[in-house]
Amino acid sequence: MDAALTQAINSLAGRSATLDMIMLALTSFGVPLMVAAVALQWWRHKDRMRTRHVLVSAGCAFLLGLGINQIILLFIQRARPYEAGVTHLLIAPTVDFSFPSDHSTAAFAIAATFLLHKSLRSGLAFLVVAVLVCFSRIYVGTHYFSDTIGGAVVGIAASLLVAAVYREGSRADRLITGIL
Repeated sequence: MDAALTQAINSLAGRSATLDMIMLALTSFGVPLMVAAVALQWWRHKDRMRTRHVLVSAGCAFLLGLGINQIILLFIQRARPYEAGVTHLLIAPTVDFSFPSDHSTAAFAIAATFLLHKSLRSGLAFLVVAVLVCFSRIYVGTHYFSDTIGGAVVGIAASLLVAAVYREGSRADRLITGIL
C-alpha cells in the first residue's frame, strides 16, 4: 500500500511543467522559508516574550526532531524509493536513507509547536506548508509516503517533548527570550 500511494503521487510528476516547478520549489525551499518565517518573528512587538518563547520552542523542536531522526537512521536503513524502482526522480539523488523524512520532521516540528502554543493562524499556515512539503517529497520521488508520515510523527513528538520540558516564564526562558 505504501508503494502504491507513493507511485500514485509520484506518477503526477512530469505531466505539468508548472506543477513540477511548484513541487521542486516546495521541496527545495519550503523548510528554509518556514525557518526564515519563524526567525523573522523574533522582532515582533506584539506579545513579544510569548512570541519569542514559541519561536525558541519551534527551534528546539526542529533540532530535537532532526536529532531523533539520526538515531532512527542507526536502526532503520531504508533505501530510497527511486533505488527500488518505485519512483522516478526529479531532483539529484541523495546518499542517506529514506526513513524518516528530515523535511517532514522539520516542517511538522515547526507547525506543531505553533499549534501547541495556540498560535492558530501561524500554526495553520505552517501546517499547510508542512503538508505541501511532505507531498512534494513524494512527488519528486525522493521519499515513500510512510517516510513523510514517520517524519511528521517525529516532528510532532519533538514538539510535545519540548513543550513538556521548556516552560514559558522559566528562568531559562526569560534569559533566552530577553536576548536582543
